[in-house]
Amino acid sequence: MGLFDFFKKKETAPEAQEVLNKGLEKTKNGFLNKITKAVAGKSTVDDDVLDNLEEVLVTSDVGVTTTLKIIDRIQDRVAKDKYLSTSELNLILRDEIQLLLAENNSNDFRNFEYGDHKPYVIMVVGVNGVGKTTTIGKLAHKLKAEGLKVVLGAADTFRAAAVEQIKLWGERIDVRVVAQAMGSDPASVAFDTIQSAVANGEDVVIIDTAGRLHNKIGLMNELGKIKKVMEKVIPNAPHEILLVLDGSTGQNAFEQCKQFTEATDVNALAITKLDGTAKGGVVIGISDQFKIPVKYIGVGEGVNDLQLFDKKAFVDGLFK
Repeated sequence: MGLFDFFKKKETAPEAQEVLNKGLEKTKNGFLNKITKAVAGKSTVDDDVLDNLEEVLVTSDVGVTTTLKIIDRIQDRVAKDKYLSTSELNLILRDEIQLLLAENNSNDFRNFEYGDHKPYVIMVVGVNGVGKTTTIGKLAHKLKAEGLKVVLGAADTFRAAAVEQIKLWGERIDVRVVAQAMGSDPASVAFDTIQSAVANGEDVVIIDTAGRLHNKIGLMNELGKIKKVMEKVIPNAPHEILLVLDGSTGQNAFEQCKQFTEATDVNALAITKLDGTAKGGVVIGISDQFKIPVKYIGVGEGVNDLQLFDKKAFVDGLFK
């Protein structure tokens, strides 16, 4: 049995779906209201409806490239059924978005193989202000609640606030934190954290990194150095490079994703603050354009409001 087999669930629990629905309420209301206006006075899906739908998707931060892909797919369905009813449009759109997410690997944890890495090492990247530290704390809480031993590495040594935040989360959820003095080498913190995790028999290591989006070369060098020292303790570490993005920033999140994916081998996404925005469509566009699985979404401020991403539950939250 793999380390993360506890994440394997056949479906999103009703209470989790309720939290998700509430978190996506602003996006859903904006999205469905725009679609209603797009089809007003129309009985069949024609060119005008599709043009209006295209505008709806773009203004919902799905992104131009992904929007055009969705419109093309709907056009193909319209071509097969010349009298496709506008009442069916929501169902068709829902199907196409769910299919798109599946194609882009954004399913849920049933489809990810973790093997038996111990400790399993997660390096978390992202700019300041996106909810990176909060995501780390909530993820650690979730893992600890499942019976895993977790240790946090405070490798964002450029900001005193970042180190203090990690320490506060450690105290709050009773998880060990490895930290050094301000200005210490981040790679040294990562090395110490992983080495101590191996010595203590801990299951999961989560390493915070500096939230600066400076020049690409500097970012590559910094993150590359951290990865190299990790590999000295555990070959192929980190097993997961988790990029945290703020969903409320819309198109700016696309640019951040572009910068970080060019700087390091991001293989998982966490999209936060979806409860406070109508820009939840960014989840669809980012997963499509970067082909990186969305693994977590933040739908509230509570410690339990970081959810594993489930494409069906997400799409249900947008349309139900």
